[in-house]
Amino acid sequence: MDEEITIIDSNTRNEKIKNFFINNKKKLIVGISILLITIIGYFSLEEIKKRNKIKLADQFNLITINFETKEKQTIISELANLVKENDATYSPLALYFLIDNNLIENKDEINSLFDELINETKLDKEIKNLIIYKKALYNSNLVSENDLLKMLNPIINSESIWKSHALYLIAEFFYSKNEKKKAKEFFEQILILENSNNDIKIQSQKRINRDLGE
Repeated sequence: MDEEITIIDSNTRNEKIKNFFINNKKKLIVGISILLITIIGYFSLEEIKKRNKIKLADQFNLITINFETKEKQTIISELANLVKENDATYSPLALYFLIDNNLIENKDEINSLFDELINETKLDKEIKNLIIYKKALYNSNLVSENDLLKMLNPIINSESIWKSHALYLIAEFFYSKNEKKKAKEFFEQILILENSNNDIKIQSQKRINRDLGE
């Protein structure tokens, strides 16, 4: 008797499963199709990204290799276009190459490329903070106190590893303007900051002891 009941239950269960697949055939086909398309799309996108990365790497290497022999304006144009590719690796490298080799004299053009990286390129948070810091460093001899502070505010108001660098840049900016009280305030912030860069902390203490002591 128990054996018969078990067989009946099993048959009932199998019938229910069968009916489920029959009744939901279209939904299952659509669902499986969407899943397969999603998986294929994901791997295709990853492959495209990988190939694009290789392409950008080749472009950057070719530009820098031919730097000495190629026409300057061509080099500038190619590197600027590489910045505008908004790649997390080669776009910053292209901008740094332009700056390090003094290829673009127009400060507005360089700042425009900085903004392209900061605002349009998907970057790791600390890489973005580094680029913000580099932009401020590049402009530190050209801008006003308010403009420099505005540039560095995203770092100063965070717990970034570049915060002590930003504070040091502002402190030195005020020191160069002979605003020693303001300079000292920023140097002192570096000394009490938990994650200050050790070398910057040492230099800040030296500056206070040597030049800003009362």
